[in-house]
Amino acid sequence: MQMGLKNRFGSWVWVALFVAALPSPARSQAAKGDPAEEYGVRVARVKYGGGGDWYNNPSSIPNWLGEFERRTGIRTIKQEKVLALTDENLRAYPFLYMTGHGTIKLTNEEREALRAYLEDGGFLFINDSYGLDPSVRAMVRDLFPGQPFEELSNEHPIYHSFYDLPGLPKIHEHDKKPPQGFAVVIDDRVVIYYVYESDIGDGLADAEVHHDTPEKRELAMKMAINVLVYAITRHVMM
Repeated sequence: MQMGLKNRFGSWVWVALFVAALPSPARSQAAKGDPAEEYGVRVARVKYGGGGDWYNNPSSIPNWLGEFERRTGIRTIKQEKVLALTDENLRAYPFLYMTGHGTIKLTNEEREALRAYLEDGGFLFINDSYGLDPSVRAMVRDLFPGQPFEELSNEHPIYHSFYDLPGLPKIHEHDKKPPQGFAVVIDDRVVIYYVYESDIGDGLADAEVHHDTPEKRELAMKMAINVLVYAITRHVMM
């Protein structure tokens, strides 16, 4: 019997936390001969159709996971993994990251696979690098009719899970609108977290890519770490 994502995610996080808590020599011994994916935090980038550049900012995930490991002590797998939603290994990655500019178009098969993944305990973080908003909202309407985005208040735990932030930071200027964080919530569980007019992904990329200030890049990193900590701790508690 295949382990559900909720159980798989909880087991995966507990092993990551256990290995991180070991003294350094014991941690090295525990890791020796074991594939890193058995206990490392994994994030996969979603490859989608429609013309949007899903591959935008390729340095974001390695930088993010490297800092996550350094700051939390929890081992990560830093190499970027790109997955289509119909990939047979999708459920080995309980945290998905989607970003880009332009348009997202999912096939019926991809939509069904994503819906099942989210309902079974998966988590999707969507970063609008600019221009994704109409297709993100259309995608969510198709995924969960009658379950619209809700804007999260600045008091929501996602902004306070590791770092205490006053809300979603503004990293990159697009249309001079305030940043907003939206969520799809099912059974009191955030399954999709979507950042609009913020562009956390730009702030995670190598410094020379967008020339964001060190202060902006640090805010982006803190927010990204908060999202990942929020997701894994919520699943551990379930």
